[in-house]
Amino acid sequence: MEPVQLAFFLVVLVFSVILHEYVHGWVAYLLGDPTAKDQGRLTLNPIPHIDPFMTVIVPIMLLILSGGRWALGGAKPVPVNPLNFRRPRKGMMIVGAAGPATNLALSGAFALVFRIARAAGVMEGGMAAGLVGAVMVNAILAFFNLIPVPPLDGSRIVAGILPRDAAMAYDQLGRFGLFIVLALVMFGGSRFIFGPAIAYTSWLLGIRLY
Repeated sequence: MEPVQLAFFLVVLVFSVILHEYVHGWVAYLLGDPTAKDQGRLTLNPIPHIDPFMTVIVPIMLLILSGGRWALGGAKPVPVNPLNFRRPRKGMMIVGAAGPATNLALSGAFALVFRIARAAGVMEGGMAAGLVGAVMVNAILAFFNLIPVPPLDGSRIVAGILPRDAAMAYDQLGRFGLFIVLALVMFGGSRFIFGPAIAYTSWLLGIRLY
């Protein structure tokens, strides 16, 4: 990856994870929970959202380990208090779905720029690679966060569907969530993230990838 492409990729990644968390907080606020706003997290200023490990160290490590081919990261989770919602379980489902939906929408926006630039004949190699990467990273973020393992967003959707007692037991998996996700990725589960992400990116761009 060229230095300019790498810089663009990192900017897109950081912006995407921050917007993901911002929308969680914004939707929660619309549903009656001011926790994120009260704690200064309802902002697009990246500083309050930066987590030194997930936003900085993890993306750099993955870029190094992958030879500059890909990376993944995250921002500091936005605080949400479901007790402030009129219907807490439904509210958490909506808040959880809002994050991945944001990344899918960002993928669509970058894909639209790609298609317009290509149709106008102003697409060049570096620009094409950067836009494809922007679409792909948001697709990966969306599908990764939809993994139904607490505390990822997919678990909030599942917990809202389950009967109340089952949902409470299911949420207890959150204590081991990080280890479960790492194990899934290490033992081949990543294909369930990258496969759909590549297919979605190819569909949006109208080109065949890999």
